[in-house]
Amino acid sequence: MLKYIESLGIIAPKAVYYQPSPAVLTEKAVERGEGTLSETGALVVNTGKYTGRSPDDRYVVDVPCIHNDVDWGKINVPISAEKFDSIYQKLTAYLQGRDIFVFDGFAGADPAYHLPVRVVNELASQNLFIHQLLVRPTEEELKDFAPGFTVIAAPGFKCIPEVDGVHSEAAILLNFEKKIVLIAGSQYAGEIKKSIFSVMNYFLPKQGVFSMHCSANIGKDGDTAIFFGLSGTGKTTLSADPNRQLIGDDEHGWSDKGVFNIEGGCYAKCIRLSKENEPQIWNAVRFGTLVENVIMDPDTRILDFDDASLTENTRAGYPVTFIPNCAIPGVGGHPKTVIFLTADAFGVLPPISKLSKEQAMYHYVSGYTAKVAGTERGVTEPQATFSTCFGAPFLPLHPSVYAEMLGKKIEEHETNVYLVNTGWAGGRYGMERCFRMKLPYTRAMVTAALNGELEKSEFEKDPIFGLSVPKTCPGVPSEFLSQKALWQNDQAYEAAAKELAQSFIKNFKKYTNMPDTIVNAGPKAE
Repeated sequence: MLKYIESLGIIAPKAVYYQPSPAVLTEKAVERGEGTLSETGALVVNTGKYTGRSPDDRYVVDVPCIHNDVDWGKINVPISAEKFDSIYQKLTAYLQGRDIFVFDGFAGADPAYHLPVRVVNELASQNLFIHQLLVRPTEEELKDFAPGFTVIAAPGFKCIPEVDGVHSEAAILLNFEKKIVLIAGSQYAGEIKKSIFSVMNYFLPKQGVFSMHCSANIGKDGDTAIFFGLSGTGKTTLSADPNRQLIGDDEHGWSDKGVFNIEGGCYAKCIRLSKENEPQIWNAVRFGTLVENVIMDPDTRILDFDDASLTENTRAGYPVTFIPNCAIPGVGGHPKTVIFLTADAFGVLPPISKLSKEQAMYHYVSGYTAKVAGTERGVTEPQATFSTCFGAPFLPLHPSVYAEMLGKKIEEHETNVYLVNTGWAGGRYGMERCFRMKLPYTRAMVTAALNGELEKSEFEKDPIFGLSVPKTCPGVPSEFLSQKALWQNDQAYEAAAKELAQSFIKNFKKYTNMPDTIVNAGPKAE
């Protein structure tokens, strides 16, 4: 392994720790002052100024072999091969003489599609994170392990924007030609995870696999369900269902055989985490888990999950096996139910509604939600936003590639699609009477959708959004199925609904050459 590290340009490292166990990594992190242990044994770290992803600092190296594949623009920002090489040389020189932590793992639980990934870390704590987040190889698999992609993460190395041609001291650089990801300046572990996801979103569609930013679980009868949604909409929380086996909480592929987890772990938001509402995640915060930016009492070592003084985007990274009813290996059949999760800051989308195939395509392409405070730097309160395919920041290819794959899968497998609003009700965000949708009611709606009970309800069309809204749902008071009923003022509700509808319409105009059947499936704001 030393020869490999030196082949990367990291000469004379102080020590190389290859495939260390979580116990060793935890010890090293504490010894090196990277973090401290909580009362449950979880490793707690502060990631500094970068407490969320930094999308403005992400670049794709523009080289001829991928130039025509990538959807260049605000998300996939090009950087030259020369600039990449310059930063690479300086970053690897920075790592000389330092401890190096190396983890070999797989992205993809299905061996037919997995990608061998080698992650080289400056920090033991980040190596612990990726050890838990990727699929962990067996001893036999490690014997012939050859990395298909290498990630080098050095939070201590700071770029010089005016010299390096980047936005700030941090940079996330994806080089598909050299099969290397560089992460500089940011200690936020999510940058490693999402960079690997971006890589998979490039390669999987080329293999005929629909790559998805979603969670997935499987029922006792083998019925698979997937949950699309951006960070903070409830993917991790709602997929961690004690009555269903968890396949994964964030990233999946849908092949001709069914669904498989891209990861081997979970990265759960834990702001306001409680044992009562989310017992599985609560119990997963233990030895072997990396906790980011949660305030802890220095004497008792008790974590205060309600304290958002560092960030709303507090996180816990742990292996999927910490969830008692996880599915190992992380595979399932073709989904019978697809659920789109949105956190509607306008407070007007129905708590749950059923979508036609065309509406499903429309809402998938739109990817509406609210950016939740803390998920990205600079976001301090929920903001209405549209993220194509519920994962635009991680999609190197044109959105139509992923959208067409979804439509084909829904049609082939006669999958039911529902839109669930985990956001605000009773008013738009900031109004006096507004409130976040109650989690027990959302769980009851999702359960009814998964077990078929919701199909027994009578549905009515929302006059503005055209969605089919159930009049009844087991375990949910009828007034909590209608947004209009929760508002005090009907006119204020309709004004907010039309404003959001106009936002949908305006946003969708950027998708040219879209079939009329899909365009017409959107809301009407007249």
